[in-house]
Amino acid sequence: MAQKRKYGNTETKKIEMVFGKLNYQLLIVSILVVVLGFVLMAGKNDIYSFTKITIAPIVVVAGFALGIVSILINPNKSRK
Repeated sequence: MAQKRKYGNTETKKIEMVFGKLNYQLLIVSILVVVLGFVLMAGKNDIYSFTKITIAPIVVVAGFALGIVSILINPNKSRK
């Protein structure tokens, strides 16, 4: 719950984060995975290499999937 404090005539509220620490960490990792996938797709030589047409799209899709998972994880659920 947000705690309210009074200072004179003004009230301040404690800011609560929407996501938990794990959510933000997974989101950053997913962004890095997507960037890695696009780096794998880039290049000047051999447009039809196995890495560019197979591995890189799989890495990009995995990064987007991880981003969705990072959003859907409930930060308020107690972990045991």
